[in-house]
Amino acid sequence: MSSSALALSSNDLPARIEEAATPASPRAPVWRGGIVAALAWAGAAGVTWTWPDITPWSRSGLLGAVECTLGAALCLLAFAGNRGRLAALRPWDRWLGAGAVLLTLWQILTAKTAILPLPFFPPPQSILEVYTDDSARLLESAARSLLLLLPGYAIGGAVGFANGVAIGWWKQASYWGHPILRFVGPLPATAWLPLAFFVFPGSQSASTFLIALATAFPVAVLTSSGVKGVNAAYYDIARTLGASERFLILKVAIPTALPDVFVGLFMGLGASFAVLIVAEMIGVKAGLGWYLQWAQGWAAYANLYGALIVMALLFSSLIALLFTVRDRVLAWQKAIVRW
Repeated sequence: MSSSALALSSNDLPARIEEAATPASPRAPVWRGGIVAALAWAGAAGVTWTWPDITPWSRSGLLGAVECTLGAALCLLAFAGNRGRLAALRPWDRWLGAGAVLLTLWQILTAKTAILPLPFFPPPQSILEVYTDDSARLLESAARSLLLLLPGYAIGGAVGFANGVAIGWWKQASYWGHPILRFVGPLPATAWLPLAFFVFPGSQSASTFLIALATAFPVAVLTSSGVKGVNAAYYDIARTLGASERFLILKVAIPTALPDVFVGLFMGLGASFAVLIVAEMIGVKAGLGWYLQWAQGWAAYANLYGALIVMALLFSSLIALLFTVRDRVLAWQKAIVRW
């Protein structure tokens, strides 16, 4: 071998050693659960398209197309590997497959065999028809519900938080406020409906008051409990370092009580949902509660079930948003928060 060849070989040797030492990037595993879910949705589309309906439904073709599209999307995701946010779908593979099975069973019992009779048990094609034909009214009702819920919830949360801090910190506030919370707090906010609609000038303001009332009591109770439960050693250390009373409240008591505050906000949000729907059914002529009452009056059960699905999605999204805020605010207490 010539000297030039030896030199070339010796120069290439480190690069070859590094190339051999570098492990090959592993091939992303196939998402088997996604494939099973995709097959389930493909089977659902096959049932929709090949099994004739007892009563022809105009949205059967669209339902089958939606099912087929979901199956194709899941199949593509199954071979996409662990990429970014796609990995978050992997724990839900059994639910994705179960959704297709339940939808197929629902369709068989209603549209295909009529074991569950109309009008009380509409098929999924009928629900889909509600979303395509009455989407404007549903969206307007959801927006009206949000416009009624959010101000009342914000007012109730702020009032409950302020009163809870006061009751938990000052003995005089606890002396006067704690019995009121114990006596009036257990009353459901809906029990105040007749008085609220009489006192307030309009149904909108009365409903906002009731939602705020339903939110304020759990927030106040949990906030005061959190403030009272702060370890006394924290205050002693802060006072030793020269902390003022304002510093103790803002920098010690409130941050330590925040997990309890968010529990109260969560409970208040659940209570405000119930008050919102009752208020819209009785006094407010708009919103999802009003839509439910309208659909029941016309025996339009497909519209009623469609509104219930929208309501579940809307309320669960608000709860998820509250949990997201909690995780950001309490990032420094991540090991403590368990709910």
